[in-house]
Amino acid sequence: MCGKIDCFVEAFSHLRTDKNRKRWSAANTFHAPHKPFLLLSILDLVAQGRITRNFIEPTFELAETFAGYWQQIMPPDSSGNMAYPFFYMDSESFWTLVLRPGVTPPRGKVVSSMKRIRELYLGAKLDEQLFLLLLMEPLRRKLRNTLVQTYFAPEIQPMLLEQSRINIDANEYSDSLLKKETAELPTQYFAEDEIANKVRDQGFRKAIVTLYDHRCALCGIRIRTLDGHTVVEAAHIIPWRESQDDQPTNGLALCRLCHWSFDEGLMGVGKHYEVLISKQVKREPNFPGHMLTLSDRPIFKPAKFDYWPAQEKLERHRKKVLRK
Repeated sequence: MCGKIDCFVEAFSHLRTDKNRKRWSAANTFHAPHKPFLLLSILDLVAQGRITRNFIEPTFELAETFAGYWQQIMPPDSSGNMAYPFFYMDSESFWTLVLRPGVTPPRGKVVSSMKRIRELYLGAKLDEQLFLLLLMEPLRRKLRNTLVQTYFAPEIQPMLLEQSRINIDANEYSDSLLKKETAELPTQYFAEDEIANKVRDQGFRKAIVTLYDHRCALCGIRIRTLDGHTVVEAAHIIPWRESQDDQPTNGLALCRLCHWSFDEGLMGVGKHYEVLISKQVKREPNFPGHMLTLSDRPIFKPAKFDYWPAQEKLERHRKKVLRK
């Protein structure tokens, strides 16, 4: 079976991608990076144990991983759309789209949105031999290196390999945060270096956002885009620099406005898990809009009590940060 790997190395190094020197830069060898980013994302989710059977669903998690690669490499003013590679990968010998029952294939039409992808397709299947190879770490690494070395310039390649490592390690760290029986967190992520910080930040964010189901604990807003973005962020109640505490009980999922307001002491959480609004919000020349309507409303909490924000941490915030 392992002799088959050479066939897939060849297929991965000759993907049908848009080649245009005016549209794409030397950083991605003048190729559209969509297909390589999607395949790298799939390799990461297999390595994390998130994809365990030969069926690739167009999930938010896959789109988020794809978006992470795009943001790492591509210009800030560009946007990546996973719908394009998910649809056009069907031109590759190892990828087969699976239509929803009763749906007619969109002949001659480009499917250019994740909404439409999910309306038309249940997902995609890989070549069975390829999927078996992806379950083996050395062969998965060989295919990842093929993608990175073929479609990206030498100075970009270490960034992509680092992003893959961060994705996989952050998932492990997130899982450790969500296992209450695990008293000690993996200590290798507490080193003060750039990669450890990224792993810890991404893993903490993933755990908190998952626990709150992408909903802001204070205002309740919940918006996820189909291309892998969410309105909420993971906030520490007691900052990491002071506490070195990433446990979920020291976290809240907050939208950007509520996150800033919480850190500035304009919002807090009371003894009965109600929203507190500082009196300073009402002062001129402020126009707080909907914020005042949140006062005394119960916050949104994780389903399990074990993950609720700890009152001793919230009390510290009330005493030291919340403005009177």
